[in-house]
Amino acid sequence: MGFGDLKSAAGLKVLNEFLADKSYIEGYVPSQADIAVFDALSGAPPADLFHALRWYNHIKSYEKQKGSLPGVKKPLGKYGPVNIEDTTDSKNAKEDDDDDDIDLFGSDEEEVSAGCVVPLQYFNGLCSKCT
Repeated sequence: MGFGDLKSAAGLKVLNEFLADKSYIEGYVPSQADIAVFDALSGAPPADLFHALRWYNHIKSYEKQKGSLPGVKKPLGKYGPVNIEDTTDSKNAKEDDDDDDIDLFGSDEEEVSAGCVVPLQYFNGLCSKCT
């Protein structure tokens, strides 16, 4: 998934074809997805890429509101046609995937040692595996 290099003619052509039947990168309103792709461009696309140019001019009009647009900005390679290889910096994408250390459900169980899992409020040295 991705557009390829948006600073190259090939990447801009992919963006233009992607926007041929769309007003926005994702959904039906301008969002952080549009801002992420807009920020990756080096400037306005050439006039012969009229879908990309139309989109560029439209998103540029939201410059003052870009921080308040809905959505969460994802890595650039997460946007675009599915059949295009992501040529953005994949090292950063792998770092973003590492969220294993966050306990979203607030579990009070924690691995104390060597596979022993006990609720912390009950652990007072009672587990023979852990002491």
